[in-house]
Amino acid sequence: MKQKGFTLVEVMISLFIGGLILGGVMFTFTSMKTTTKDTMSIGELQESGRLAINIMQRDIEQVGFWGTYYDDSFTAANTTVTATGVADDCSEGDNNGSFPSLTSSTSSNFRTIYAKTTTRKDNLNCIKDGIIPANDKETDILQLKFLQGDPQYDAVAGTNTTSDKINYFIAEQEQARFVTGKYIPTNINATIWPYSHHVYYIKEEEYLVNNQKIKVPALRRKRLVNGKMTSETIMEGVENMRFLFGLDTNSDSRVDTYKSPSTITAAEWENRKGILTVQVFLLIRALQPDSGIKLKNQKYTLGEGAGKRELNFNDNYRRTVFTTTIRLSNVGGNLWKI
Repeated sequence: MKQKGFTLVEVMISLFIGGLILGGVMFTFTSMKTTTKDTMSIGELQESGRLAINIMQRDIEQVGFWGTYYDDSFTAANTTVTATGVADDCSEGDNNGSFPSLTSSTSSNFRTIYAKTTTRKDNLNCIKDGIIPANDKETDILQLKFLQGDPQYDAVAGTNTTSDKINYFIAEQEQARFVTGKYIPTNINATIWPYSHHVYYIKEEEYLVNNQKIKVPALRRKRLVNGKMTSETIMEGVENMRFLFGLDTNSDSRVDTYKSPSTITAAEWENRKGILTVQVFLLIRALQPDSGIKLKNQKYTLGEGAGKRELNFNDNYRRTVFTTTIRLSNVGGNLWKI
């Protein structure tokens, strides 16, 4: 039986068609790989920004809530502080430590929310490792004091869940008390709440990835624990922060103007009913550069109007800006009370 093979022309045509198919497959694979990489990188930025915003929002929303304590200030006449002293406390300016200062020489009100703009590593007498922003640009620091969690004491039910070494705030209408550890109130109408002092700032951290050391900016938090301000990393990739504060200047419980930290006066910081909202702007950066993209003259704006901060970069890092406005529900002329 006589058999025929393929001619040279048929072989060349087959190779050509096979090459086209293989090239299409390789192109599709490469495109999908690039798209997947881009999607994952963008997704990481989105996740980092969203989580950082949510964590800070929970704390900011609690500012101004003091349980069943209804006075507008903390003085020697209405406040007692027996809580454990704080080593290396975070404080700047008058009456801005973890607990109210009740000395006769202190005429200022206790600051429960405070922020500052800085280019220095050392701030608030407790931050020794903060970041110096790129290109000597400024960044902000946020300090908060608030109550969190559920009431720890119920006279009717006979429950008291206070614990050793934990800081608490005892509210008794016109009387306030800051204590540490287990506490049994003498007033059955008192409410007891866990008390917190948090400071948010940015630090550059070093990680080992694929046997290479990389430096990554991160959102850090100082918090009051066991008589000292301890540090913890909240979220990697947060490169810069900006805060603008909505102030009520005529006591009508409406925001009349927004100010940056450097333009707010001491009296405005100390006015318990003055700051109604906080605008938060976060610049989120990818952890590693992307060699596949060439980004030149990147410009990002944090804030608005006179309080805006413009940042310019010439590198291969992906970045994005997250912003939100947080309302302080327990601040203003119509304070919600239990």
